[in-house]
Amino acid sequence: MLACIVALSGGCAPEKDSRLEQIWNAGQITFITDNNAHCYFIYKDQPAGFEYELAKAFADYLLVDLQVRTPGWDDMFSHLLNGHGDVIAASLTRIPSREKRMAFSDAYLTIQQFIIIHKDNRGFFGPEDLHGKQVHVRSGTSYQQQLKELQKAGIDLQIALHKNVPTEELIRQVAEKEIGITVADTNVALLNRRYYPDTVMAFPISGRQSLGWAVREGDSELLEVINRFLANISEDGTFEKIYQTYYSRVELFDYVDLKTFHRRLDTRLPAYKSAIRSESRRHGFDWRLVAALIYQESHFDPAAVSYTGVQGLMQLTVATAREMGVTDRTDPRQSIRGGIKYLSTLYQRFEDIEDDAERMLFTLASYNVGYGHVRDAQQLAGEKGLDTKKWSSLRQTLPLLRYPKYYRRTRSGYARGTEPVRYVDRILTYYDVLRRRSLT
Repeated sequence: MLACIVALSGGCAPEKDSRLEQIWNAGQITFITDNNAHCYFIYKDQPAGFEYELAKAFADYLLVDLQVRTPGWDDMFSHLLNGHGDVIAASLTRIPSREKRMAFSDAYLTIQQFIIIHKDNRGFFGPEDLHGKQVHVRSGTSYQQQLKELQKAGIDLQIALHKNVPTEELIRQVAEKEIGITVADTNVALLNRRYYPDTVMAFPISGRQSLGWAVREGDSELLEVINRFLANISEDGTFEKIYQTYYSRVELFDYVDLKTFHRRLDTRLPAYKSAIRSESRRHGFDWRLVAALIYQESHFDPAAVSYTGVQGLMQLTVATAREMGVTDRTDPRQSIRGGIKYLSTLYQRFEDIEDDAERMLFTLASYNVGYGHVRDAQQLAGEKGLDTKKWSSLRQTLPLLRYPKYYRRTRSGYARGTEPVRYVDRILTYYDVLRRRSLT
């Protein structure tokens, strides 16, 4: 009672709402992030990006709207500390200099910092090989701090700082030999290796480090809810789904294959791009995913013929071509029209799978190995207690169709089940490259 009277008489200020309460009262949370290919970007007027998807999931978790601000790397921290946002979600490495200024969430990814060079730049095996070299990094990053640690350890290197230049741009400059060396976290380096296959992850310059979200010191309630959210999405599969959307199988890398793919995007795809786009639109597919499938099937070669007798851009069998109304499998437009129509019929048959992304992965696998074998793999998944509507389950059970122990009790029998798993992986890699090209 006395405290209330004193407060009302002006003796002390009323207790201020916590940041979490302010968010709930406003019905909105403001995330501060970076505008790049892995944090946040706009494609066809729609927001996207790994950090954006996590932030959107958190806003939904709080039942509030999401606002995103991208003030630029050099201004992100002052924006947070001055109250212009609630959370920084920008793949921030937890380092002591930052932890003195802000409070960090539990880790959601673990990374290492790697030296990035061109494949022709030889003789880089460890930090001592940086003696006398110039390393280009964005200012204010953990990369800059780590390079300073190497200098303190006696490595005579020069640090070239770039203000508000994304790491992806510096990797591109390495690929084009405009600069010699940069640094990137493993997740960024592995992803960009797809786009710039001439780049090499030479060696690490840090131990294992954690990425986390940052809030102001004192926003303990908000931090507690963030940590609870991160734990929940780790357990229920939401985090893995978002991660795979942007970093699907990034560890898979075939230099020759990716170089050939990039070249044929310029030399072969243009002749068929218009037809692929129009037919994909007709059936509600992303044309870039269909183009990735076509490349996996034929490398954009309309005369391609496999040892099994399938033929054309979309490698149609005689029976499938007849069913889809294709009279000449080597005719690019007929093949594209018939192949996408067939893809659509497969997609429609998986109507029991509610998640569109999962449904598409099942469809792609069926295009390769056959609808019946995919349903058999679902049966095996159910027998093993796995989720029959998740591609992650079929990654485990499709390969089992090679063994009599399993295929003898299925309807469609034997299949080379590892093949559709690799098939889908490669298509997703090509698709990711095509999506990235659409942004540049």
